[in-house]
Amino acid sequence: MNLTQAPVLDTENLILRGPELRDVEPMIAFLLDESRSGGFGAASNRGEAWRWFALNVGHWHIHGYGYFTIEMRDTGEAAGLCGIWNPEGWPEPELGWSLYEGFEGRGIAFEAAKRARQYAYEDLGMKTLTSNIVPGNDRSVALAERLGARYERTYHNPHMGKDMLFRHLGPDEVLE
Repeated sequence: MNLTQAPVLDTENLILRGPELRDVEPMIAFLLDESRSGGFGAASNRGEAWRWFALNVGHWHIHGYGYFTIEMRDTGEAAGLCGIWNPEGWPEPELGWSLYEGFEGRGIAFEAAKRARQYAYEDLGMKTLTSNIVPGNDRSVALAERLGARYERTYHNPHMGKDMLFRHLGPDEVLE
């Protein structure tokens, strides 16, 4: 059961869809593993992780967008999250991503982020996006740069602390 009004977006290998109840456990497992989710918003206990999941559902209802669950087209497995995030305290809408254990190094985040960016520009009418990356998250920096984003500034994120803001190319530069 889809918990939001999120559309279903397709790519060659992925399905980006709204959060569903079956996504709770993979999300909780991810958030409780601080080594994996520290730059995303790690949780210290199950209740806090569950609230993060509910926050994403609410974000979809408040903004009309949020994090999609990345589903593998061939297996139906939840591989991670990707979408547009802009909670209270964020400087502007962010293109964000994070993969669950075992899904890195396969181009999944790149494929999902390109599709989520296309959705933001074509369907939501956004004119700019950022990616906010904690210092030391070299894999996310590399992905942001592969997507064409460039470092703009470092700022204090009220939830994450020090964050590097990367500016993505605008719709005129990436949409065909």
